[in-house]
Amino acid sequence: MNRTKVRVLLAMASTLATFTAAATEPNAPASDLLGFTPAHAATQLGLEQRFDAQLDPAELREWLKRMASAPNQVGSPHDKANAEFMLEQFRAWGWDAHIETFEVLYPTPKKVALELLGPQPFTATLHEPPVAGDATSALPGVLPPYNVYGGDGDVTAPLVYVNYGMPDDYKELARLGIDVRGKIVITRYGGGWRGLKPKLAQEHGAVGCLIYSDPHEDGYARGDTWPEGGWRPAEGVQRGSVADMQQYPGDPLTPGIGSTPGAKRLAIKDAKTLLKIPVLPISPADATPLLKSLGGPVAPATWRGALPLTYHVGQSTAKAHLTVLSDWNRKPIYDVIAKIEGASAPDQWIVRGNHHDGWVFGAWDPLAGNVALMAEAKAIGALLKQGWRPQRTLVYASWDGEEPGLLGSTEWAEAHAKELQAKAVLYVNSDTNGRGFLGAGGSHSLQHLVNQVADGVTDPETQVSVGERLRAHLMIEGSDSKAKPEAKANAKLAADGGDLPIEALGSGSDYSPFLEHLGIASLDLGFGGEDDNGGIYHSRYDSFDHYLRFGDPTFEYGVALAKVAGHIVLRTADADVLPLRFGDFSQTLDGYVGELHKLIEKTRKATAQQHQLLDAHAYALDSDPTRPLLPPARDSDVPAIELAPLDRSAGQLERSAQAFQTAYARQAARGFALPAARLRQLNRQMGRMEQLLTDADGLPGRPWFKHFIYAPGMLTGYGVKTVPGVREAIEARRWDEADRYATITAQVLDRYRAQLDQLTRLLAPSN
Repeated sequence: MNRTKVRVLLAMASTLATFTAAATEPNAPASDLLGFTPAHAATQLGLEQRFDAQLDPAELREWLKRMASAPNQVGSPHDKANAEFMLEQFRAWGWDAHIETFEVLYPTPKKVALELLGPQPFTATLHEPPVAGDATSALPGVLPPYNVYGGDGDVTAPLVYVNYGMPDDYKELARLGIDVRGKIVITRYGGGWRGLKPKLAQEHGAVGCLIYSDPHEDGYARGDTWPEGGWRPAEGVQRGSVADMQQYPGDPLTPGIGSTPGAKRLAIKDAKTLLKIPVLPISPADATPLLKSLGGPVAPATWRGALPLTYHVGQSTAKAHLTVLSDWNRKPIYDVIAKIEGASAPDQWIVRGNHHDGWVFGAWDPLAGNVALMAEAKAIGALLKQGWRPQRTLVYASWDGEEPGLLGSTEWAEAHAKELQAKAVLYVNSDTNGRGFLGAGGSHSLQHLVNQVADGVTDPETQVSVGERLRAHLMIEGSDSKAKPEAKANAKLAADGGDLPIEALGSGSDYSPFLEHLGIASLDLGFGGEDDNGGIYHSRYDSFDHYLRFGDPTFEYGVALAKVAGHIVLRTADADVLPLRFGDFSQTLDGYVGELHKLIEKTRKATAQQHQLLDAHAYALDSDPTRPLLPPARDSDVPAIELAPLDRSAGQLERSAQAFQTAYARQAARGFALPAARLRQLNRQMGRMEQLLTDADGLPGRPWFKHFIYAPGMLTGYGVKTVPGVREAIEARRWDEADRYATITAQVLDRYRAQLDQLTRLLAPSN
């Protein structure tokens, strides 16, 4: 679905840049393998070598070509056929596999139309034509470009250009004296998640929303367009969901419960995630006449894209006529679930997932990741036939319905919530995959495991480890004279040889229900940064032919992804003690709390400066009378924000984490010589630690999201907000709420710390 899903680096978030990570040498010896006794570690590395020997890039290529050979959206015959093909494969490889079906609300367009009225009328094509050299681009069965979960409507109104359609853009419009009430807004992709654009337009009184792809973001301004290059052609359209997934993902009619046959469903009118106004994505070619029709002020410099026209804000003199009518029926989705029961700890599950539905053919998004998952499953099946069996249970899942709103993963997770919270110790996700650098995000207790695995997988292009290559990349980026402070900090961290921090996760892919709803430790993995796939994102040009030229032509990075994800799965399955390191989470949390203090201070200084400028009438004196610009609305004063509870809890957690690490190191040196019952209890409680970072009441205004450290932002879409109950309250100037959630978050951390202290006691020597 869609974050935009290119995750280029293992760690690029500025929130992580200055953290001090515990050092570990690249290519750590077997004796240092997290969670393993020295003797078992050597066996484990041998197992991983046997796993790697089973991976064949030619098989990934064959599977991708087959699965991307026809339209693959939810409800299409090929989507079901792909699920049945995978089921057959899993069973042949020795897995206990089945298809789990859910019935979900999935509207599809019956009629979409857009025209510009007036003296220079124009009718939008709303169609992506075939491209020479792209064998599938002319196939029938493709749904027209649309935005799922927008409202139905037939509206006629003037147009207003709102840039990216984000909150600051509406503030700028207000200063220009422009109101979107009763208008159709036209906004470009970028600057924030697509679903926020119509949501904010609706909240500001607009009656419709058009979202177009500007070449500045993903077209000819970035490189040659398809088929000469990889970027979006003039007629290309980005489809996508506009559901209000900051409330909850999954079936809009069954929040919090699986959409099984007997599930109690909301009426469509009561579903909070459905928009009320019509929304339509359009191509740069269709957007150009509409943008040319706009009068009013010339758009600010930062609002101007790469189309050959002068960008005006509007409104237009001619009205636009927008029609969106949908079929609001439910449709089946097909999750492929495969399991291998563990030999000694069957009630501890490692879940591995990728989705298989696309917006059209979906070669890059998502099948490039899905075929890596299939390669892992086949290789694990070969290990089974050689006599190996995992100690913990493996569950491999290929989700359906991710693109409309994480439907397959969310409904499955909600339907099996109690069992998952009792058994699942790790969820490993992938989505798209390209060529270049490893990207990883997730629960920070998994950070050291990711680093160890990355240091043991060879990069196909350079023949060094993918971890070593990433270090070099970070050092080069940070050496640029124009590099931002966070890039320089990352470069220093990479050069010093410590663990590279992993990214915090927001949303946009199938980890969300596991991490943020159920509190299961999660990872999201993929390669990217050197492929040119972003331009055909969510279009009919995301095809096998395009991927073969501009994605991962040799499929060696598909194999690299299978190795990284597969090694993480295998190590977690067979470790003597689950490979989690809670000190890394504690250090990361310290950084987040420090950021909150800086945010408050920055907000207080900015507010004081704004008030000074307003009181001095500086905005009025600075405004050009021929291009009037109103002063901004006066921000509220910043009171004292009480973060002391968070400071106290974070400090206590740091001390507890250090005590646990000391006890863990002592036991590791003794070969984890604990009584069997106590070792089982230790692993069971470690596997549930992430759940203690959740709260049953959830985050303010959106109780589905229960994790108090990671969540997608209400105004960032997929982008993460860390310590979200406090951070978002400060950013929204809800001062009392910030105080309240500082206390609630501290209580969550105290429960986590108490369990960590219990783990430390379990690690005490037996004699």
